[in-house]
Parts: sequence; structure tokens; C-alpha cells
Amino acid sequence: MSESARILRPRPAPRYDHSALEKRRHILRWMIHNIGFRILMRYDGAEGVENFPLQGPAIVMINHIAFVDPIVVMASLPRNVVPMAKVEAFRIPLWGIFPWLWDVIPVHRETVDRKALRKALDVLDAGEVVLVAPEGTRNPSLQRGKVGVAYLASRTSAPVVPAAVTGTEGFPTLNPKRLRGPGAYVHIGRPFHFRVESRKAGRDLLRQMTDEAMYVLASMLPPERRGVYADLSKATTSTISFL
Repeated sequence: MSESARILRPRPAPRYDHSALEKRRHILRWMIHNIGFRILMRYDGAEGVENFPLQGPAIVMINHIAFVDPIVVMASLPRNVVPMAKVEAFRIPLWGIFPWLWDVIPVHRETVDRKALRKALDVLDAGEVVLVAPEGTRNPSLQRGKVGVAYLASRTSAPVVPAAVTGTEGFPTLNPKRLRGPGAYVHIGRPFHFRVESRKAGRDLLRQMTDEAMYVLASMLPPERRGVYADLSKATTSTISFL
């Protein structure tokens, strides 16, 4: 190849560098535990942490009751993860600085945000963890999940780790009555892969994969939180293989 051809050849996109942000994220985690969990909310702990993979790519899927849900899950996991969050979260007064400092992946919800998907794929390709709320918005009970989790998993073969959140409604707060009430709790479930034949899934199969994953999450929640996935007798696992 000539020198001119080498100069004109497009350079590959830079690989996601998780380590460059680790020091900052450890400081932010300290703040969550020592300021957030002590002053602004009550945290009752997590179960199933032993289910979480300590290395390699993974996708954490959560239900979304309150603004603080991703923060609570992030602080409960043994590894720093990269959440995907609506771009509006960056504009919240005071709180908006947190996703910016953490380098959260901003998502424009009104369209298929290919830039956000590309960054999430870069994180997974680097062997790190992405956190996704498939409903795309907050609800007291589960709404139909969007297919982003299934898409990311099918394109990377990363395992999916379901994490059910309860007790976060009303937080953050300075209300002493709420601070004395039930606190946030996280249940981390058994990871699963989507089957090999699902890796290049089309729209219909992505829909099936998503609904099967959402039923897994629903089974970890109390009945009043299951929403459109309340009837667990309809749950299937034809695209899912538990680890």
C-alpha cells in the first residue's frame, strides 16, 4: 500500500477506555454510599450479588420505578457499569452533573438512537457492562419492554443480568418520615444468554426475546409491580438459556 493510501485510509473508531474513568467513578460511588444512602435515601441492601459476572461483557436490565433506580443498582454491583439514560437526565438541575461525570450513555427516546447503540456496543466489545431500563421510562409496574436489550445481546453474545428494584419510590428526599420507611432493595437474578440462533435476530424475534427477558424480570418482582407481565403462566424461555 502506498504512503498516500495509508494517509487517506479512515482510522478505526477509538476503543472504549473503561480504565480512564475508573478513578472518577470510584469517587462517585463513595459519594453515593456515604452521602446519598445516608442523607437522601434509605438503602436496605441487595441480594444475589454472587450472580453477577466479575469479568467480561454483560447487560444489566432493570425495572424503573424512580429516578434513583439506576444509581441504586450501580452502587449495588461489584463492578462499575455504564448506564444508558434519557438525554433529559443530563439537564436536571444539580443532578444532571452526575451522568455527565460518570459518562452515562445519553439516549434520545423519540427515535432509534444509533449513536447510543453504537456506544453501548463499544462498551460491551471492550468487555464491560451496560445498564439498561427496557421500559424506557419510569412506571410503578412493568410496561412493555423495548427491544434494545435483546438487540445488544444478540449482536454481542453478552449475558443479560436481571436486577429487580423495589422501595425506591419517593427518593431522593429530605422527608424524615420517608427516610424511616422501607428503603431501596435490589434483587440480582441469574444471568442468561439468548440462544446462538438468536444472534442475528430480526424484529419479530427481538420482540419475542424481549418479552421472555421481561417475564424473567417480572418473576423477581412482587405481583403488584409486574404490570403487563403479571400473568407468569404466559412466560416462555425458548430463546433463553440460563447460566
